Amino acid sequence: MGLFDFFRGEKKEVLDKGLEKTKDSVFKKITRTIAGKSKVDDEVLDDLEEILITSDVGVDTTIRIIERIEARVSRDKFLGTNELNTILKEEITALLTENENDISDSFLKHMPKPYVIMVVGVNGVGKTTTIGKLAHKFKQAGKTVYLGAADTFRAAAVDQLTIWAERVQVPIVKQQMGSDPASVAFDALSSAVSNNADVLIIDTAGRLHNKINLMNELSKIKRVMQKIVPDAPHEILLVLDGSTGQNAFEQAKQFTKATDVNALAITKLDGTAKGGVVIGISDQFKIPVKYIGVGEGMNDLQFFRKKEFVESLFGE
Repeated sequence: MGLFDFFRGEKKEVLDKGLEKTKDSVFKKITRTIAGKSKVDDEVLDDLEEILITSDVGVDTTIRIIERIEARVSRDKFLGTNELNTILKEEITALLTENENDISDSFLKHMPKPYVIMVVGVNGVGKTTTIGKLAHKFKQAGKTVYLGAADTFRAAAVDQLTIWAERVQVPIVKQQMGSDPASVAFDALSSAVSNNADVLIIDTAGRLHNKINLMNELSKIKRVMQKIVPDAPHEILLVLDGSTGQNAFEQAKQFTKATDVNALAITKLDGTAKGGVVIGISDQFKIPVKYIGVGEGMNDLQFFRKKEFVESLFGE
């Protein structure tokens, strides 16, 4: 089974269950909005705008969605409220599809070896757990995976990553607390190369209080790895906690200024009614949302597929 085929095998019912809280919240609000009304009018659109904003879709993205629905109303003259969900699905999917940033089949089939992923994000967003689940996914797809514990400032971070390495049964490269993170990354990549590993995933410190220090640290990690693999890291994955809503937007802004983030993972969507944040972040940042976390299980980290996500969120 190829890697792409493996990710394609993810079950939609897991996604549906993971988005239940957001879906229930949005549906209840929409149902109240259209109660007793037969058509989509200005009042319905105003209420819908409020629903999307309070679901953490974000103001800018919400305005774009409402403008699209207004154009549909104007074009089709009469749209019944019973069609609102279908219209929402179609317009949000169209909006997100315009951002051509999905993960392609060819990309997954032609990954460099080792494929180096540097994971960034503030403490508490589920960064280490995401690394563990990602390692599990790659291993299940027949890939050899190494982990690098470059968050050397927190003992808990190294310990937690070690537990995941043991659980998934993949090697981990680590050093003593307080060691130079770049040194850990160098050792981890050296080991991955010498052992012909397919994937190396490196954890980094989750600090934002001093952006300059963070920027310097991440830049140094990249520089030392490039001595071994000139184009490493191939992926800088920013992990965001979906349950924090608008705070996730702010973290995305800060980290994209600090380093060259080229992929996003949004976690903890199963425990929140703020799942709309995925739509907003996918629309606002010109960086692909690559993974979403929809549960605590080992297999509950999924590729973000826009059409399936919107279908789960607004489907009947």
